[in-house]
Amino acid sequence: MFCPECGTWNRGAAATCVRCALPLPLVRARPDAPDALITALRQATGNRYRVIRRLGSGGMADVYLTEQETLGRPLVLKVMHAHLARDDEMRERFRREAEAAARLLHPLICVPFDYGEVGEMVYLIMPYLGGGGLAELLMKQRTIAPERVAEVAAQVATALDYAHRQGVVHRDVKPDNVLFDEDGNAYITDFGIATAQFHARLTATGRAMGTPHYMAPEQAMGKTLDGRADLYAVGVMMYECLAGFPPFDAADAFAVGYKQVHEVPVPIGEVNSGVPAVLAAIVMRCLEKRPEARYQRGADLAAALEEWLHANGTPRAVRVRAITPPAGAPVVPAGS
Repeated sequence: MFCPECGTWNRGAAATCVRCALPLPLVRARPDAPDALITALRQATGNRYRVIRRLGSGGMADVYLTEQETLGRPLVLKVMHAHLARDDEMRERFRREAEAAARLLHPLICVPFDYGEVGEMVYLIMPYLGGGGLAELLMKQRTIAPERVAEVAAQVATALDYAHRQGVVHRDVKPDNVLFDEDGNAYITDFGIATAQFHARLTATGRAMGTPHYMAPEQAMGKTLDGRADLYAVGVMMYECLAGFPPFDAADAFAVGYKQVHEVPVPIGEVNSGVPAVLAAIVMRCLEKRPEARYQRGADLAAALEEWLHANGTPRAVRVRAITPPAGAPVVPAGS
């Protein structure tokens, strides 16, 4: 949310403004899953899932911790907001999150297990990752150690490289969409506004979709995108993790988008002198205005981060963790 006093952007769960330190308005939490939802879910799925508790809410859906009755394993239920489910375009966008992600069989991409529609109830069943998320970590720590930032970004870039080679551009890479398993591996999730070669365009040219603070300049202008727009967003995430705030902020989404297109970010090394020079250069290359000046593939960005980690003496056992893919999913090597 934006601070009503100074206009600074803050994360939704923040208690006080990061700039002026004044208390932020209380966002009233929604109640746990109502009986009507539980009943509808059981009817829709033949009693296969049991709703346990509400985990949170996003722009498109409420999220619940759910248990698969037959196997007793924890899963995540995403239920599209009812007012959005009544909109055909938004309903289609939610459906294609399942379709786009289901085609991406990679151990660092959170793949849906199930999708369904019953009346105005539209839902996804996702794996449950018990390590929290990057947005939650930023809320707790404000900034993250450079080595950990590089490790997370390398895993995200690796997953995105695979998605891009399958013809899928995420378009909404941000800390809220990076989740961790219990070993600390970073997974990319939420392909709700992804563009894919196998999908017809849902939005007209010139309409920007995404989160303004993480949009590449070409995305803010509503242009056709490729994977380099996602790598710009990875650069924004790294900048935010190292500085404590994203490179551009303003009083409203339009003003943020204007800055993405027309202004040059303050070099991360000037914002935080503790960021190593090589890592700072990697971050700033991701934030180049022209796509051709950025890393051209996620694999290129991941390789640069891995090279810096190796030169920095970070043990490979720390950088590459044991990955357990979702049950029933084929294993795709992380470097493929």
